[in-house]
Amino acid sequence: MKGADLRHVVSRHSSVITKSLCGAILLSGSAAFSADDIKDGGPYVPTPQKVVDAMLDLAAVRAGDFVMDLGSGDGRIVLTAATRHHARGIGVDIDEELVDRANASARKLGVADTAQFLKQDVHAADLKRATVVTLYLLPGMMSALRPKLLRELRPGTRIVSHDFDFGEWKPDRSVEIETPEKYDLVGNWTSMVHLWIVPAAVEGVWQGALPGANGARFRIEIEQAFQRIEGKLARNGTETALRDGRVEGARVRFAVPRAGGNGTEHFVATVDGDRMTGEITDNGAAPAKWTARRAR
Repeated sequence: MKGADLRHVVSRHSSVITKSLCGAILLSGSAAFSADDIKDGGPYVPTPQKVVDAMLDLAAVRAGDFVMDLGSGDGRIVLTAATRHHARGIGVDIDEELVDRANASARKLGVADTAQFLKQDVHAADLKRATVVTLYLLPGMMSALRPKLLRELRPGTRIVSHDFDFGEWKPDRSVEIETPEKYDLVGNWTSMVHLWIVPAAVEGVWQGALPGANGARFRIEIEQAFQRIEGKLARNGTETALRDGRVEGARVRFAVPRAGGNGTEHFVATVDGDRMTGEITDNGAAPAKWTARRAR
């Protein structure tokens, strides 16, 4: 971790730690927590190995993935991805000593060709190769990075964070991990691991059609809040509100009640830029193909 506000997390995770011990934790690094920590991600605090394993398992990391750890510290997340999951990856950290240590560990473990570490500000990191992004950063840094992650990562990219979240962008899944050590202290600790699947950007107006020269045409208006969508479908002069709308990576789904309340149509589609292609199912009937293009 390059960053945890220890005064917050220590009090949150253990009621038995005394004030004097909290103070010792805060001052045990190279410097006490300060405003500079907020800017650069905070003091280095390693993620327990049990939590590292849980993060990579929750993201379902496998060979073929490219893992990017933002605030990589001693490199244990990327190194574990390489040695245990046979994935490639890069760790980014502003602490040159930690970067050198992580690269030395990669050479020692024989994975220097698949696990590399760079001295770099996380805001400048090139994310285009990432299929998995891992984080253990202060809440302020998480909020600052959120627009970059949504803008630069491809739909379907998995993001996993230790303890801290993205505020109003709620995780797709969270798990609680019991760990016997944390902050380099032995004890009964709890860590939260959060998973997000980067959603495709689908907000706007879409012109839809069923196949064939005389296929029915319709219009979909979508409002998006991360992986949740609302809106309406207009056809034959009637507008109907979308129900149960959600974006899961490049997949979008929603339901529309049929006129008169006689059943429900379920729309699913794969999004590719300004085009959707999918199927409509209706109460057990054979699926009907549909397409849509984003209106400009």
